[in-house]
Amino acid sequence: GSGKSTLLNILGGLDRPSAGQVRVGEWNLLKITDDELVQYKRKTVGFIWQNNARNLIPYLTALENVEMPMILSGQYDRAYAKQLLEWVGLKERLNNKLQQLSGGEQQRVAIAIALANRPSLLLADEPTGSVDTRTSDMIMDIFRHLNSELGVTIVIVTHDMALAGKVDRVVAIRDGMTSTEFVKRNPNLDAEGEAAASHGSIHDVHEEYVVLDRAGRLQIPRAYLQALGIEGKASMEFDGEKIIIRTPKSLD
Repeated sequence: GSGKSTLLNILGGLDRPSAGQVRVGEWNLLKITDDELVQYKRKTVGFIWQNNARNLIPYLTALENVEMPMILSGQYDRAYAKQLLEWVGLKERLNNKLQQLSGGEQQRVAIAIALANRPSLLLADEPTGSVDTRTSDMIMDIFRHLNSELGVTIVIVTHDMALAGKVDRVVAIRDGMTSTEFVKRNPNLDAEGEAAASHGSIHDVHEEYVVLDRAGRLQIPRAYLQALGIEGKASMEFDGEKIIIRTPKSLD
């Protein structure tokens, strides 16, 4: 209920925003026409759903599933479809159908399908939600390769904070608003460093920021408020270098 799926649907052109600004590259999604929206969804954005039934056609092989969006867009390229499946580690499974693939393999086919039309933006809704830890790590390795080698921007919606240490930027959403942002201190951290950091908390790898909106409002982490016993109201003062928020003083 925080708004993560709504954000994904708006970025993907599935829902129309009623106000504000939404821009993806050259596209203004608030003013886009219906015809332009078709082109946007066809060429700019790719989807990976948590539910594999939304990603795959069960009576087609893995290769045929990847080829389908190419055929529909008039950009059929069998060699590229095979290359995509090789990138996701399924070179030997090209001709297998849905029931012959494990859940993790199906999700990797879904990644290849999402990349079929060479999108610049990849949207992933809980891509590791229904796979084991080993497959989850494999999927994140694929995402890192796509981002670093192909320049694909990837937006992942997840409840799994264990994934946070494996990406450069994390934006936390609460009650429909961005509340905190975590930015990796060293974007060039190698795989060994990431493995070491994954055994700690996200704060070991990322710097945490509170997000202020245009009105100057911010969301204070709930753990901080509970630790101070703050509910409803708080006292705030400025001492020249910092803003101090504390439990309100008694008026008695």
